[in-house]
Amino acid sequence: MSSKRQRAVSEPKTPNVNHTETQEQIFSESKTNFEPESGAGSLRRLLASYELGPKLRQLRLRKKVALVDLGKHTGLSASMLSQLENGKLIPTLPTLARIAMVFDVGLEYFFTDKKRKPLFSIVRANERLRFPDRPDAPTPGFFFECLAFSATEKSMQAYAAEFPLRSPEEVSAHFHLGAELLHVIEGSVALKFGGEEHVLSAGDTAYFDPSEPHSYRGLSQQPARAIVVTTPPRQ
Repeated sequence: MSSKRQRAVSEPKTPNVNHTETQEQIFSESKTNFEPESGAGSLRRLLASYELGPKLRQLRLRKKVALVDLGKHTGLSASMLSQLENGKLIPTLPTLARIAMVFDVGLEYFFTDKKRKPLFSIVRANERLRFPDRPDAPTPGFFFECLAFSATEKSMQAYAAEFPLRSPEEVSAHFHLGAELLHVIEGSVALKFGGEEHVLSAGDTAYFDPSEPHSYRGLSQQPARAIVVTTPPRQ
């Protein structure tokens, strides 16, 4: 094989790139600092847990490709690539796919944790997102916030739940596999289970099989608050 052919094989692949890509197309830290209690900070924390920057740097160094050369193949500036590696910018999915194509790896390379670390996660109060129990319902029966959304491979789901005052006609039953615990922190909640309604006050706890249809509704003038924990079914 000729030396000319050898050089062609060793060079990174160059996908079709749009050289007009700018920082506006990449999630920039400067754009999220001024969005109080929005989902931007939560999204950054979730993506940061995958350590995309260090994985990109490790891959580039292993392939012995300089930032300038990688920039030529991706259409991104060396400065922008450096910020990606240092975690100052978060790449969009198309940008990450472009880099993966250059190095001939799949996207899963960036989202697979090969170094298993002890699981530890903190979610700050202002990072949680509030959701209704049913987005399509005109009057939600309750609202919930995931307490550990940033943790991966969870063996349980924990939620902060809020139950506004509702009539029996305004709530609907649901069911799922696993186990469930409901602990009331403030106010009163009616838990309907097995065709019977049980009133839980602050400090009361219910543990039950959620495969049985069940529903909740607030009984207090002020919304009741509770912690709800669910676990997946046993294997």
